Amino acid sequence: MTQTLLFACDLSAENRAAYARAVRLAVEHGARLDVIHVLDPYLPHRVLHDLEEAVVADMKAILTDIREDYALPEPKMLIQTVAGSAYAEIIREAHEREVDMIILGAHRKRGQPDLVAGTTLARVLRSAPCPVLSVSHLATQEWQDILVPVDFSLTSRHTLRETLKRFPDARLTLLHAWDIPGERELGSDSDYARWRDREVARLRTQLERETEQLMSELDDVPELELVLEQGDPLEVLMTRLRRQPPDLLALGSRGQLGRQSQITEQLLAEPHCDIMLCRAW
Repeated sequence: MTQTLLFACDLSAENRAAYARAVRLAVEHGARLDVIHVLDPYLPHRVLHDLEEAVVADMKAILTDIREDYALPEPKMLIQTVAGSAYAEIIREAHEREVDMIILGAHRKRGQPDLVAGTTLARVLRSAPCPVLSVSHLATQEWQDILVPVDFSLTSRHTLRETLKRFPDARLTLLHAWDIPGERELGSDSDYARWRDREVARLRTQLERETEQLMSELDDVPELELVLEQGDPLEVLMTRLRRQPPDLLALGSRGQLGRQSQITEQLLAEPHCDIMLCRAW
């Protein structure tokens, strides 16, 4: 069955990198690429009709430029407009077309996580029925090094499975941030230190077992490294991204308010790499 990718185009200059990545992914995976632009439904009917023709023509012109710039063949494509609320229409189209992935441009207001929550990007991430790619880097950058933050939740297991399935030839780094209770109070005690070391070893063994089980279900197993670091998950992850940014960050999204939502918003406001967000199951 042919895969279908959905790219939401807003015609901005910042959106061009995401458009190019969408075309490249479609070509590389033999997928169909559906490109949509969401129009304001409250415009007068005659204006809406004229605007639709102009927008489609502009999206086709951008496609021609992208194909020339990246020397890409044209994938099987559908380019059209829809009218309505941007995030709601993207979600609706993803469901109706049964797409395998949604591709969007990155959040534009860098360094302002408090402004992310209400954006189209954040709303799509919370409700998408499939993985969502937030693209900020040029499509010429290869996705060879992929960072996957993991714990033992259903969300991270599903994210790891999606990453292994979609990028079988990449180098994966699994990052698990651990925080053993009592470190502040008992960190200098030798008995506590031995107990802490045993707990960390147990965590590593458990995570390796979980990873091996997932990889055994797949034909292609990429190069993989497991990294354990002590500290708050968000702080550990942001430090890692600043010091050693990967090509792609694969992260699970629970689609609800709470700690995971704060992590997602911080990452979208400070994108050190392209990000793939996967649903919890």
